[in-house]
Amino acid sequence: MKKPFLNDDFLLQTESAQQLYHEFAKPMPIIDYHCHLPPDQIAEDKTFDNLTQIWLYGDHYKWRAMRTNGVDESYCTGNQTDFAKFQKWAETVPYTVRNPLYHWTHLELQRYFGITEVLNGKSARRIYDACTEQLQSPDFSVRNLLRRMNVETVCTTDDPVDSLEHHQKLADSGFEISVLPAFRPDKAMAVEDPAAFNQYVARLEAASNVSISNFDDFLDALRQRHDYFAAMGCKLSDHGLEQIYAEDYRDADVKAIFDKIRPGQRLSGHSLTGAEILTFKSAMLVYLAEMDWEKGWTQQFHLGALRNNNSRMLRQLGPDTGWDSIGDFSQARALARFLDRLDTKDKLAKTILYNLNPADNELMATMIGNFNDGSVAGKIQFGSGWWFLDQKEGMERQINALSNMGLLSRFVGMLTDSRSFMSYPRHEYFRRILCNLFGNDIENGELPDDMDWMGQVVKNVCYGNAKTYFGFSSKPLELTV
Repeated sequence: MKKPFLNDDFLLQTESAQQLYHEFAKPMPIIDYHCHLPPDQIAEDKTFDNLTQIWLYGDHYKWRAMRTNGVDESYCTGNQTDFAKFQKWAETVPYTVRNPLYHWTHLELQRYFGITEVLNGKSARRIYDACTEQLQSPDFSVRNLLRRMNVETVCTTDDPVDSLEHHQKLADSGFEISVLPAFRPDKAMAVEDPAAFNQYVARLEAASNVSISNFDDFLDALRQRHDYFAAMGCKLSDHGLEQIYAEDYRDADVKAIFDKIRPGQRLSGHSLTGAEILTFKSAMLVYLAEMDWEKGWTQQFHLGALRNNNSRMLRQLGPDTGWDSIGDFSQARALARFLDRLDTKDKLAKTILYNLNPADNELMATMIGNFNDGSVAGKIQFGSGWWFLDQKEGMERQINALSNMGLLSRFVGMLTDSRSFMSYPRHEYFRRILCNLFGNDIENGELPDDMDWMGQVVKNVCYGNAKTYFGFSSKPLELTV
């Protein structure tokens, strides 16, 4: 018998899977420990004028699909009207079949707006008008959207020079959902462009109130910001890198490299050699990792994106507009050296490793076992399917690799990694996929039919593990075997 599209048991192929999802996974709150939601919009409790504004603005996933479908750029990032942009997206949706966008689109229409009609060119106006009318209600402000999705904690992504004024405003407002910063110091390592780096150092001076004339001053300024983030509730850092850098270095060499790139009497510093760039980045990763360890933070490494491949469109639109892809960087040796360098000094913080190339799944799943030392359950984590891999097959492959070579039961679960307040059904998507895999194993006799035990595992992966691991709670949801 054919099943209705996106029915209550969507992706749940067995009775065991259905029970695990509906009884154990679905009720769990959401901890979104890595996203790019704009904190200013949460602080002001923004509402949106129409569906395009909340759904299409800034969404490079949708833009890539529209471009591939032959839609002109003016309907993606250009000056067409909001409805004209939505119409072109609606006309594209039928062509996204078997792409996760097809599922996400209709899940979001259902979960936020109660709309079960399939989106296409013919239904575009009805759906646009119905959703836009609902968006005028205070019930659809961004804070209420978070409440609607049962979100408990949000960790945004913030540069060390960010003022965090909006996080402070949220803390003062008494908003019951925790909105915490996460420390993303990528620009503090970006020495490929001396002029841009020195402009950043000037911003760091202003933010930290530290005059930076040498490398020690530079680290002092970063530490001051690190301390400030901690005072604001930060518990995580994050790095977006092609690969880990783990060259040998001496402190004196790093200081000399910093002196070389700083301007002095020049308008900009001297350019660095390739070797100097690698040395500086390698040292900075260690210095920053040690700061994280000192505070008991979790460090995250998003590895393997090949960014800004289309130079013409980068010049026209800037970064993060949909011109990135999976890279094929060598990951294992430098990653092992970096983690070992910290572990040898007993300064290895809790760590989450995310790979963008699925060929690295088993590499990551085995790498984490090298440095899980028994001090913390799941201290080194293989992160969830990220970016191009946060779809059904990508999630299944990540879960299976972790299951085969680690402890899935200690996994901290899903995140949105999104700039959109409409992305929270991705947590549901993950939870359904997780429960389906467990359910199939139960039905096949590969796991015992013990719903109390399996239900606790599911609840922990969906919620409890993250709450404990990141220090959002002192009460872990321990399994009862």
